[in-house]
Amino acid sequence: MSPASPTTRAAVRRHDREIIALALPAFGALVAEPLFVMADSAIVGHLGTPQLAGLGVAAALLQTGVNIFVFLAYATTAAVARRLGADDLPAALRQGLDGIWLALLLGGLVVAAVLPTAPWLVDAFGASPTAAPPGTTYLRISALGIPAMLVVLAATGVLRGLQDTRTPLYVAVGGFSANAALNALLVYGAGLGIAGSAWGTVLAQWGMAAVYLTVVVRAALRHRASLRPDLAGIRASGRAGAPLLIRTLSLRAVLLIATVVAARMGDADIAAHQITLTLWSLLAFALDAIAIAGQAIIGRYLGASDVEGATAACRRMVLWGVVSGVVLGALVALVRPLFMPLFTTDQGVIDQLTPVLLVVAVTQPIAGVVFVLDGVLMGAGDGPYLAGAMLVTLAVFAPVALAVPALGGGLTSLWWTVAGLMMATRLVTLALRARSGRWAVTGAVRA
Repeated sequence: MSPASPTTRAAVRRHDREIIALALPAFGALVAEPLFVMADSAIVGHLGTPQLAGLGVAAALLQTGVNIFVFLAYATTAAVARRLGADDLPAALRQGLDGIWLALLLGGLVVAAVLPTAPWLVDAFGASPTAAPPGTTYLRISALGIPAMLVVLAATGVLRGLQDTRTPLYVAVGGFSANAALNALLVYGAGLGIAGSAWGTVLAQWGMAAVYLTVVVRAALRHRASLRPDLAGIRASGRAGAPLLIRTLSLRAVLLIATVVAARMGDADIAAHQITLTLWSLLAFALDAIAIAGQAIIGRYLGASDVEGATAACRRMVLWGVVSGVVLGALVALVRPLFMPLFTTDQGVIDQLTPVLLVVAVTQPIAGVVFVLDGVLMGAGDGPYLAGAMLVTLAVFAPVALAVPALGGGLTSLWWTVAGLMMATRLVTLALRARSGRWAVTGAVRA
């Protein structure tokens, strides 16, 4: 059959419709997430500099702690999508509920660890004597919302696996709106200060978790899936997520090393580095939306034992990744003069930013393919390979990045190691796996 045949064109259009239908709402939900911290910062900032500084430290701790468990979304998406593809919706929902029970268990453990150690954690992250008290207050109260945040991750994975990314978008928008309103009401209306901001965020997070649980539980009852915790299923969810945890920690280590190296270069360098990371994160949201579509679509095809469909969808998503990377790279290059003044008027920082943003721009096509292949392999449940590949990437990246200052390189050289070397290494490891076809293991459960 020729590539231009009507049947092939119809299949391509079907893949495109599936990708767009899943990726666009996923992007909206991803963008809504950082707005929580932005709203808190905008409201708390008017209380004073110590409160804002304390919020900054506490928020960084919370985000780091929660992001470590992002595997709750990724692993659950793949597992649920496989069972959906195998036409076993009750089993898909039971698998999703196992992920939610695991989230509650992990959330409880994290809260038990954070509450007594909050002052030490805030101090360890460098809070000043004036910022430490409000930071500790915010961290202790906000920690009560960690189980809700982890439930949201797992339940989001359930709905993505069921090919639903619209509901997470609606919940994210509603949660952000509630968070902003509650923060303003409790901080100023009730006069609770930074504690009011923390309580507002906790209430919004538990509200989001309640909505998700209502949706999932109703579906489970409708399809007669058991709601009781299943220890074997929870252990299976943990085993599936462990390799993705290693992958996430390795990626975090890459970014931490880059930040440490930049900090040693000088104030202008670390300022420019932080601005670049902000842009990098925004670009990652756009590319990650396609990866999320990949997780859901690939898992469903493999669950239906349709290797040909999974392979064709993978090829199409890689093309989407390339095109998205080219478009995003061009936008970065074009809006650079407008983007930089939004963050700084310091000419020294701008001088550092100018070449670094060009590095980010020209490497976006590589990033586009990397994100897509990462999502494809996650959807296939190929976690052990992803963990190993990311450890290899860390081993390649770390010595080169740490050697940049010794070799006389500056921030631009450092970002060539981040956006160039690190992403190129990931591209090679992921592309080799994708070409091998060994990821395409079929069935309702990956053996």
